[in-house]
Amino acid sequence: MHELGIIQSAVGMALETANTRGATRIHALRMRVGALSGVVPDALTFAFEVATQGTLAEGAKLEIETIPATCWCAACQREFTSEDFLGECPACHAISNELRRGRELDLVSVEVS
Repeated sequence: MHELGIIQSAVGMALETANTRGATRIHALRMRVGALSGVVPDALTFAFEVATQGTLAEGAKLEIETIPATCWCAACQREFTSEDFLGECPACHAISNELRRGRELDLVSVEVS
């Protein structure tokens, strides 16, 4: 389960932010996870509970924004959502070779006090 390693890194960054700001508590972490990132949000949530035990982030909330896969159709000059890396345009049925969004894996913000 690589989600544990990912969330340990995110919690580490949050703890570093809290220490830098003199905070004594981490209330929330907000992450952006692309649908094609290979990360399972439920596994990330479970790993978060494990990774935060005994830290300033214990009891904190993990908020995950899922970013859908979005491709570009060169023929139609438009974006469309897709279930895979090489999506078929729903308008003209051309195969896209440009994935614009959907691989994100970002720690967006940390709420501390």
